[in-house]
Amino acid sequence: MNVKVKNFVTPEKTKYHAEMLANRIRKRFAHLSKRFKREGIDCFRLYDWDIKEVRAVVDWYAGHVVIAEYERLQTGPDWLPCMAEAVAGALNLPLSRVHMKRRRTNVKEGPRYSVKKSSAEKPERFIVRERHLKFWVNLDDFLDTGLYSDHRDTRVMIGQLAKDKDFLNLFAYTGVFTCTAASGGAKTTTTVDRSGTYIQWAKDNMELNGLRGPQHTFIQSDVEKFLSQTGRGRQRFTLAFVDPPSFFQETSKGVAFDINVDHPKLLQNVLQVMAPGSTVFFSTNHQRFEPKLGGLAVKDLKEITPATIPEDYRNEQVHRCWQMTV
Repeated sequence: MNVKVKNFVTPEKTKYHAEMLANRIRKRFAHLSKRFKREGIDCFRLYDWDIKEVRAVVDWYAGHVVIAEYERLQTGPDWLPCMAEAVAGALNLPLSRVHMKRRRTNVKEGPRYSVKKSSAEKPERFIVRERHLKFWVNLDDFLDTGLYSDHRDTRVMIGQLAKDKDFLNLFAYTGVFTCTAASGGAKTTTTVDRSGTYIQWAKDNMELNGLRGPQHTFIQSDVEKFLSQTGRGRQRFTLAFVDPPSFFQETSKGVAFDINVDHPKLLQNVLQVMAPGSTVFFSTNHQRFEPKLGGLAVKDLKEITPATIPEDYRNEQVHRCWQMTV
């Protein structure tokens, strides 16, 4: 029995969506690109699901574009390639520089993104700038690119507070916050992530920015294990950034994390390794996050989300962020 999908996107609708997206991309690029170039910013959001029917985000990476569709049955397999062609035409880019992904809204169902290669070319990482720093990005080989531009302004805050601090970066990913703290004059940095690939990427980013020395420590570890071991010792930190994934599970190791359930315990453990008077930034991109922060032993706690969302992000809840003083 054939099941008819309600409101299926016809080829005519797809063409109309492509035209709307191309027009919006042209306007946003003209509005943002010159000023961001003056500020030394290579990566920014061009389209943030601004039009209800066009369920996608589009990001600029120094002459490349990533377009990610929010998955739904109605669009079918041809919708995303059509949008990619429209974006390439609007920006006068070869299609090989448009990188397509399909984005799941329920991360428990599987990886957050699936990647659809746009060309037969071997994808390689390349360097982008964010103000005075440089980072490696890879637009094809991984679920994410290596740089979350939505935290661009949060990194400014970290950099301004970092001087003479002992900085801890948990769930550090590719270490861009470590680079920010180190360049801001942090006395020491400690970078922790479960992935050996991302720990090496973080080291590469630090090396790229000339940030070397024994004061910079990189630890491949489950964060819970790291906090437990460190809490029993004497090492304490004075500045931290904590940005856990919404959900992960590694059955073979008996490790799982659900941010809505586990963030109170996580933050309690983080506070155990912080010195009196220290500052902790906690962030999540979970779109249905339910904060339970009332029981934390901190002197001050405030949500700073509006101050951390860059102007190119129309979704003002792309992440949420809190600052706390121990």
